[in-house]
Amino acid sequence: MEWLENRKIPIGKGVASVVTWLTDNAAWFFDGLAAGLETMIDAILWVLQTPPALVVVAALVLLVYVFKRSVGAAAFVAVGFLFIINQGYWEETTETLTLVLSACVICMAVGVPVGIASAHRPALYAALRPVLDLMQTLPTFVYLIPAIVFFGIGLVPGLIATAIFVVPAPIRLTHLGISSTPKQLLEAGAAFGSTPRQLLWKIELPHAMPQVMAGLTQTIMLSLSMVVIAALVGADGLGVPVVRALNSVNEALGFESGFVIVVLAIMLDRTFRVADKRP
Repeated sequence: MEWLENRKIPIGKGVASVVTWLTDNAAWFFDGLAAGLETMIDAILWVLQTPPALVVVAALVLLVYVFKRSVGAAAFVAVGFLFIINQGYWEETTETLTLVLSACVICMAVGVPVGIASAHRPALYAALRPVLDLMQTLPTFVYLIPAIVFFGIGLVPGLIATAIFVVPAPIRLTHLGISSTPKQLLEAGAAFGSTPRQLLWKIELPHAMPQVMAGLTQTIMLSLSMVVIAALVGADGLGVPVVRALNSVNEALGFESGFVIVVLAIMLDRTFRVADKRP
């Protein structure tokens, strides 16, 4: 066994060398990316935290009603947010919502186009599959190390680590939706003279919309699962009281903050889940 151990493949050293090279030669890129993400984060935080909490809650409830056309869903969201305010976690909740919304913007902006491209090019998806498997199975704490090196501490490294962990979900589900479009529909569209772009926008994407929305829901749920891990690199939000409760072995604080995360997760899931109405 010693002869095999003495010939260790330098995976760790290789990754460390790449990180060092990027730190020395691409600092301008990471600084610009961090500035852009901070601008987006600050804008969302300003919208959620500047008005009074009840005004923001009323606006969110109205948006839920417009999106779902359901009084019950809107009432559920209203009760959920009022419960969060009652528990004293409104500021932390807005910070967590900022992280989740930012992750959704990044992951859907990357995941949907990549999923469409991979559905149209099987060779591309075959090449992506091991990369997506690696991104989803690699321990999430590993992502925090280069995130801290490149972006320091705060919401930005937490957002980057979250996006890397979450983006495979919208890619896979968008690929599934596009690739499962019945050939008969595509052939009918082509027979009527539709261009590839028209086939995509008028046939493939409408047919794949339930899967795309499922990808959005998965993005939200996986992002929420990262709030505690993101708190370890200085990201504000509901993960901070959980980490504080863990460090102090405070059962009351841990259950209280954990239950608020569950309530927020249920509200977001009920809001963005779209039933598949296809026969």
